[in-house]
Amino acid sequence: MTCHNNTATIPKSNATKRVALIGMPNTGKSTFFNRITGVSAHVGNWPGITVDILQAEVKINNETTQFVDLPGIYNLNGFSEDEKVVQRFLENNPADLVIVVINASQIDRQILLPLQVKAFGLPAVVMLNMSDEAKKYGIKIDTEELSQRLGMPVFLISAKYGKGYMNAYMAISEELKESQNSTKLDILKADENISVNEIDAVLNGAVVMPSEMAKNFTAQIDKIVLHPVWGLPLFFLGMFLVFWAVWNIALPSIDLLEIVVEWLQSSIVEPIVQIFPPLVEDFLMNGVWAGVTTVASFVPLIIVFFIIMAVLEDSGYLSRSAYLMDALMARLGLDGRSFVLHIMGFGCNVPALMGTRVMRSRALRLLTMLIIPFGLCSARLQVFVFIIAAVFPNGNGAIVLFSLYILSFLVAIITAALFQGVYKNEEPFVLELPPYRFPTLKQILLRSWGEVREFLARASGFITVGCIAVWILTSLPPGATGLDTIGGQIGQFMSPIMDPIGINPYLTLSLFFGFIAKEIVIGSLAVIYSMSEQNVSSNIAETVTFIQGYSFCIFCLLYTPCLSTLATLVKEAKSWKFSLLSLVFPLVLAWVASFIFYQGALALGF
Repeated sequence: MTCHNNTATIPKSNATKRVALIGMPNTGKSTFFNRITGVSAHVGNWPGITVDILQAEVKINNETTQFVDLPGIYNLNGFSEDEKVVQRFLENNPADLVIVVINASQIDRQILLPLQVKAFGLPAVVMLNMSDEAKKYGIKIDTEELSQRLGMPVFLISAKYGKGYMNAYMAISEELKESQNSTKLDILKADENISVNEIDAVLNGAVVMPSEMAKNFTAQIDKIVLHPVWGLPLFFLGMFLVFWAVWNIALPSIDLLEIVVEWLQSSIVEPIVQIFPPLVEDFLMNGVWAGVTTVASFVPLIIVFFIIMAVLEDSGYLSRSAYLMDALMARLGLDGRSFVLHIMGFGCNVPALMGTRVMRSRALRLLTMLIIPFGLCSARLQVFVFIIAAVFPNGNGAIVLFSLYILSFLVAIITAALFQGVYKNEEPFVLELPPYRFPTLKQILLRSWGEVREFLARASGFITVGCIAVWILTSLPPGATGLDTIGGQIGQFMSPIMDPIGINPYLTLSLFFGFIAKEIVIGSLAVIYSMSEQNVSSNIAETVTFIQGYSFCIFCLLYTPCLSTLATLVKEAKSWKFSLLSLVFPLVLAWVASFIFYQGALALGF
């Protein structure tokens, strides 16, 4: 599977056919894409999960067929960034077949999309997904009648559980057999709008919607989680439990992995590298092995964290948090989606930034992109767990972790308040709350594995390069050690700036490399100290006080985004002025926040 960051012509490579998947957000389109292609695109119960173009090639009718998963859209004639992405793709890339995925339980509101596809003259098949939910709500759909009225095959399926999938697959196969010429979207061919009368003419008699939905599980849960008084406290309690699980479940598992790493080092790695000259041996052990294994030891933390986040996303609870926070966000020039994307940045800021494409207002997009990098991403989480475990080892680390989450939230609010006059949002907030869904074990495991795979790819790439660079700076000039090395001199040079916030030269140097990727902060510490992860932790415990360690965490939370985040900001904002602001403002804010905390703590006698 590959991911494309633009909508220029995408070659079919060896494929002879092309199938494009379109649908409104939160219809299970990516789940269907995963099932038919066998890959693992990110799926979740929140609009805007697919924020770029995903493609995969599979064999159908003994022909290589390219399947393309396009971003979720509400209207083929729309003007939002995600809608323009789909329009440009279909204009530049002729499709042999378009698969329109609809949430069957919301067919009355989503039938617009297949009608637009029909108006454009694109060959299409309609998948009425989530048929199990529609049946539960008492919705009855005559697929044969609906197919005749639309002039395209219609199937009831459940992409999540596979119900109706084989019939749908055979229909796709037949449609591709009959397809002779691929078709481009011609934006001039369609009528300006599909009228309400046209929609009613298609639905009347073919679809029976209950006059009043019966009270259901979703409504009962929403009475509690969306309560005007208890809703927000319950949300923050839930977030605290996330960090409690990270601290009490993931941290002990890190210790177990360290035992395996130490055994590998003593039994295999050290005997092998001893055959090399001392300089090469030092490079391999203290430059590559120490840095990479220190970072890799946090894989259990990543697994636990993303299992929890996958459950929250796939269940539909994140949409509720958008609803809960919308009133506050609106006062800051944002809306509930901004808050949810800030939370989605917990995994990685990059996809959260790309998720702002679902917003039509450029001002809202820019203001949201400004606050997303303050989200407590998984890379920063690793740093915080490492530092807090060293300087605050009395078992209350979950509270300290949660305090950093609250700080990230407060800083996002302050930033929005400061810049809402610059980026004025006038877009109304409309969000349809999806029903609660129990994510399958397969979905959760695939999501977690995808994040671990991404992490390991980074660890084997530029994280390794970063650790090597740290080793070079802390090993030159030859014979120098500690603060006499180039790295030590860089740290000392920054002392007049960093001493007032309690960050020593060693920690300062690690922050330099954290600009490349925040994961490198941990790996660089192992290289800088020339120690194993456990020994580095002991050294930091002896030389760094709690307020110094917490000041370091504050700075790491808020300072300049990593290179991949910054590159995404540049691409999405299409403004160097805004990109420069996104680079400089967090750096200044990080220093000011750390200064206030550190000097305030000293003044209070800590």
